[in-house]
Amino acid sequence: MAENGTVFIVDDDPDIRDSLTLLLETSGYKAKAYASGAELLAGATPDAIGCLLVDIQMPDMNGLQLQQELAARHFQLPVIIMTGHGDVPIAVQAMKAGAVDFLEKPFDDGVLLDCIRRALERVLSAGDEALAAREAEKRLAHLTERERQVLDLIVAGKANKVIAYELSISPRTVEIHRSRVMEKMDAGNLADLVRMVLSIRS
Repeated sequence: MAENGTVFIVDDDPDIRDSLTLLLETSGYKAKAYASGAELLAGATPDAIGCLLVDIQMPDMNGLQLQQELAARHFQLPVIIMTGHGDVPIAVQAMKAGAVDFLEKPFDDGVLLDCIRRALERVLSAGDEALAAREAEKRLAHLTERERQVLDLIVAGKANKVIAYELSISPRTVEIHRSRVMEKMDAGNLADLVRMVLSIRS
């Protein structure tokens, strides 16, 4: 797996850096950890091959700002965002800016490794992307008007309680609509759902 490149980890928590590095290396990946975005920018070059695993909330330069700086410097690394509770709106923003996935902490090791594998394999042709967008569009057509409203607010990063308030329905009803949206769109998680909607709207 190491021939696929390096997994660059950026997190200001040394314990998280150490545990992620250990997990990735024991799983056959080459990993490099940095304490900040500035440290990564000083240590990596635009021709770096691999993917980036970055915490969204960091002092000085957060994950979204780092992602924007990498794009400005023409880095081609697929970005996976790690978020804490309540950071979903920022994660959605990051995906709109080109991140390939996001993980909500705490996450399972297996889920993380799946994300890494997908990111390192992500060399889709334009044709594959167009096909994925058409498939997502077909699924979207099966949503009811209310489910579309709920979907739009989910993708905007709104919490269930906020969606319930904005649509004047109960949080329980939002949960039911949300579940149906995930099922009809065949989305495994929130990041999948956001990716599908962005592929249609791009």
